Amino acid sequence: MEYRKMGRSGLQLSVLSYGSWVTFAKQIDDAASDKLMSLAYDNGINFFDNAEIYSRGESEKMMGRVLKSKTWERSSYVVSSKVFFGWRGDNNKPNQTGLSRKHIIEACHEALGRFQLDYLDLFFCHRPDRNVPIEEVVRTMNILIQQGKILYWGTSEWSGPEIVEAHMIAKQLGMEGPAMEQPQYNLFERHKMEVDYKTIFKNIGMGTTIWSPLASGLLTGKYNDGIPENSRLGMEGFEWLKDRTLSEERIESVRQLDVVAKELNTSLATLSIAWCISNPDVTTAILGATKEEQLKENLKALEVYPKLTQEVKDKIDGIMKTKPLFQTY
Repeated sequence: MEYRKMGRSGLQLSVLSYGSWVTFAKQIDDAASDKLMSLAYDNGINFFDNAEIYSRGESEKMMGRVLKSKTWERSSYVVSSKVFFGWRGDNNKPNQTGLSRKHIIEACHEALGRFQLDYLDLFFCHRPDRNVPIEEVVRTMNILIQQGKILYWGTSEWSGPEIVEAHMIAKQLGMEGPAMEQPQYNLFERHKMEVDYKTIFKNIGMGTTIWSPLASGLLTGKYNDGIPENSRLGMEGFEWLKDRTLSEERIESVRQLDVVAKELNTSLATLSIAWCISNPDVTTAILGATKEEQLKENLKALEVYPKLTQEVKDKIDGIMKTKPLFQTY
């Protein structure tokens, strides 16, 4: 396993990590999550990602039960949660969502209870909240750091200017700014990582825990001939994800990309993950495998990404046609 520093912080994360979105308490049970987390940990993965909204809190409970059953030293792994959406769904009341001080602190306490942990390593603002002053968010996250309930705070899907503002306010107050961002990044979604955040990487330093490196499974090729039963894009309640992800144009790009994967003697999934971690601004790519054989295949990205020469990347860009026009590297 390779480990990368999370931006300019002192924390090191495995370049591949394991997350629970959609899968935990929806697609897999305790026994399967135990096997997958154990396989991940035994292969050097040290970061496990979660959020209050995932399966309305049940995902954190499941992950917490697995961690509780292990003899792993707490110092050997990193756990995250995210705050914004709440966990009660349509039953959320005022102050049970968003980034008010009340919700951030209560969400942290609730996550710790579900995980059965004393602290969270990483705590993300799952989305920006334009109804709350960023100063309130900065101050609240620093309260939690001072209390020892979280170690680092960060953002997810924030804009570049919002992240910069948070850092400016934190600097003025002598406080900790966001140390990491969790954006979507894959061969279809590149603009934030490759354009919006470039000056932040250069001038401020920021770690990234990127999600959906396989574009919800599209980059595995499994949707090339329709939607398989029990697949993520076929699940009830995820029609929005299917509509956002699937198109004939994208599927045709995936078919062509498979040629490059075969030339490198690897799978589409492994190639796509390897491409993500070949970007030095990616601290870790979150995997969401539901089967052990999938996770084992995903881990092979560590062997493939050194083979992605500029020539290979140019060939991929020619197929995908998703490279941002104003990319600076």
